[in-house]
Amino acid sequence: MSSAKALTHWRAPGRVNLIGDHTDYAQGLALPLAIDRDCSITVVPRPAGAKGSIRAVSKEFAGEVTITTSTRATTSGGEGWGRFVIAAVELVQSLNSHPVNEAIDITVSSTVPAGSGLSSSSALSVALVGALADYLSLPLSKSELAKAAHQVEERATGVPSGLMDQLASVNGEVDHALLIDFATELVTPVKWPDDLAIIVINSGLTRALKDSEYAQRREEVENAARQLGLDSLRLATKKQVADNPWARHVVSENERVLAFVDALQSGSYDDLGLIMGKSHASLRDDFLVSTPELNELVANLISVGAIGARLTGAGFGGCVVALAKPDRADEIAHEALAQYRQGASPAIRASAHAFRVRSASGAGPVGERDNSSGLQ
Repeated sequence: MSSAKALTHWRAPGRVNLIGDHTDYAQGLALPLAIDRDCSITVVPRPAGAKGSIRAVSKEFAGEVTITTSTRATTSGGEGWGRFVIAAVELVQSLNSHPVNEAIDITVSSTVPAGSGLSSSSALSVALVGALADYLSLPLSKSELAKAAHQVEERATGVPSGLMDQLASVNGEVDHALLIDFATELVTPVKWPDDLAIIVINSGLTRALKDSEYAQRREEVENAARQLGLDSLRLATKKQVADNPWARHVVSENERVLAFVDALQSGSYDDLGLIMGKSHASLRDDFLVSTPELNELVANLISVGAIGARLTGAGFGGCVVALAKPDRADEIAHEALAQYRQGASPAIRASAHAFRVRSASGAGPVGERDNSSGLQ
């Protein structure tokens, strides 16, 4: 169609959540940071006269997705990632006043580790919606893009997730974390200090939220709010939730987010460590989403000199995040990982790895690169 471009290339970053997990769907607070690992999507039209279909491949995973544009029939050999492509095409089609009739090729590539708790699924959803909308000259605000990507992810996974990951991916800023208030969807950049490095260690224990108890946790939180006669736990007091561990975590975690921001801005790094420790303990003991592997990594990081450490993301596996002085960050990450690998199974030992992350800009188009679609 005439509004389509010759080539569209989009990227969307993953995120690491510094503090504030399982609060987004309770209209709470969180402090994520968009990271310098991302998902990129290239959309290229096939030659004139090509059969009208949308084809997609991934550079990291096998399979091919084909969507026949005239009938909307789909075939997916793309396993999990293919469901995201189909959901994104269907959603963008619903937002566009004209159907997509031409033949296009989509190439998916990502440096965000899958199943690690760094929002690989959200980065994929944001990049797909952004690239397809851009290709069709369909304008979307940051808020609209985040919400559309959230719908794509829920359709593709069947998990009733919150909006944190998409908002973080869309609103990322270099040298800043993002204080997100989910009651208002207000995103406030928080300056990240140069003398504080962020370490991520992937436990090697992958998880899919659909297979975890994520939906059950959300239901417990929403039930707790209803029992108190509240729209959400954002309005609950510590006294009201003292006997409910699920709700107790949410209410106390919101307080920890604000305390973390205060400590960050005042340079009180010892306090940052204490707050992260309390957050991890709450996720482990009240919310029951940690694992022995994550607990071990957190303990290892603290023992070798990290300022603070905690699990990051929904839990049930994935990654831990730690803070350290930049001149010791690599040493701390190496030592903590080496200790962890000593007692791990061969499979986990092979897949566990550590790396530093830095803040990154939010999702958007990138300059023209390799014009190949990756499809044969």
